[in-house]
This record gives sequence, C-alpha cells and structure tokens, in this order.
Amino acid sequence: MNLTISGHHLEVTPALREYVLTKLDRITRHFDAVVDVNVLLTVENLKEKERRQKAEVTLHCKGKDIFVEQAHEDLYAAIDQLMDKLDRQVVRHKDRLQDHHHATGKRQVAPEMPLPT
Repeated sequence: MNLTISGHHLEVTPALREYVLTKLDRITRHFDAVVDVNVLLTVENLKEKERRQKAEVTLHCKGKDIFVEQAHEDLYAAIDQLMDKLDRQVVRHKDRLQDHHHATGKRQVAPEMPLPT
C-alpha cells in the first residue's frame, strides 16, 4: 500500500502523521486490497472560525476509487469523522464485491404420500 500524507498551508508533524496512520489501520483491517492512499490536510484561511480545518482522502482500491472529505474546527476531529466515513464506504464497497448468491441445492422430490381413505 502506497501512502502519501501532505499538508496545504500546514506542516505535517510526526504526531499528525502517526495519528493518521493509526486511524488508517482500521481501514486496512476491513479491506486489504487497498493499493494507494492519498491524504491531504488543509487549513483554510476563512474569516469565520467555523470549519477551518479540512481533511481529504483518496483511496484507490481494486475496483473503485473512493474520495472522502471532512471539515471541522479541530483537525483531529476532522480526521476522526473522515475515517468514520471512509470506513463505512470501504465496508459497503467490500460487501458489494462479495458474491452473496448461494448455489441452489438440488431439490428433493418428496415421496408421494398415500391419500387417506
């Protein structure tokens, strides 16, 4: 799995990098066919204080590319919510990949019962 963590208007500290890695472990536990993960952490310079920190993930896995973004006042809270969203989408993608159709067994012909007289 290739992992890229980058920051926009933000320096990615070792603590942030480790936090993202521990959260991504949950995703790779559910689905091991992950090829590439790109994480972008940004700080938006808006006038209002609300929702300034944003986290985005692009996850390339077998069969699909999944993109998730989340914004919050706190970057760690944004990462938590982002990983929750990503986990739901990965589990849903994994369920769609699995074949849920069961092979039908051979039907048994019930022996004819004598009619009551």
